[in-house]
Amino acid sequence: MRILITGGKGMLARTLVTELGKNPDYIISAPGHAELDITDPMSVTRVFGSFEPEVVLHCAAYTKVDQCESNPSLAQEVNVQGSANIAMACKQSNVRLIAFSTDYVFDGESGPYTEFSRPTGGINVYGQSKWAAERTIRLDCPNHVIARVSWLYGPGGPSFVHTMLRLAKEGRPCIRVVNDQTGCPTSTLAVAGAIAEILRNPHLMGTFHLSCQGETTWYGLAREIFSLAGIEQNVEPCTSAEYVTPAKRPANSCLVSVRMKDCGLSPMPHWQESLQSFLARELPTLGF
Repeated sequence: MRILITGGKGMLARTLVTELGKNPDYIISAPGHAELDITDPMSVTRVFGSFEPEVVLHCAAYTKVDQCESNPSLAQEVNVQGSANIAMACKQSNVRLIAFSTDYVFDGESGPYTEFSRPTGGINVYGQSKWAAERTIRLDCPNHVIARVSWLYGPGGPSFVHTMLRLAKEGRPCIRVVNDQTGCPTSTLAVAGAIAEILRNPHLMGTFHLSCQGETTWYGLAREIFSLAGIEQNVEPCTSAEYVTPAKRPANSCLVSVRMKDCGLSPMPHWQESLQSFLARELPTLGF
């Protein structure tokens, strides 16, 4: 199977390349922005023509949530128009499209959310652009899977997990972390495992939630990171009002997967189990 992964330099794409690359039946190409500019239809056409993918894993996105607020046109260009270019190319070439989306398509007022919950478009520019991307993918490419993920961390980062470990290593006497936003921390390694199953089932289509099971706050996640890593670190909770960011975050954007069970797929692991496994392999690389 020939698999094209967009946004090849990103954290999720790197994990997919490593994990899916263990399958000798897969031929994988993961170009970075210099080789594949998804906002340029000619660049997309050129890469599709040269590699001739059978499946596209669409990871490329403008994911800097706060910067999206000050540069909404770039969020629109990359997340919406870029996704439209990929979707149209997939349709024209009869290629299966698996595109990644986010919990931020929901406003966070009535979470947790299943695949059957209707998004509002979220409460920030990033979420709105990803919701628009979902809609254009559904319209432009019938043979698609939209995989929503949340609170991602993975090998090499950048992520909240890596930030917490860096701050601890710097000797911060106290780290204050928001405790009124709830979500599902998710390892890219767990996502890669779910994608491997979806790839083995070419008949599957539609939206799937691929977040780890269970929920916590950013504060709860920080405490668990330090506990599992055996690091003595003072962590104090604070509110979103005390830690103001350019982009508003949803209060509860937890994703619950109903369709994975309905489709006979393996359940996503619990977030604490995934975090423990991730830290066991990542801590030595970070000097702990």
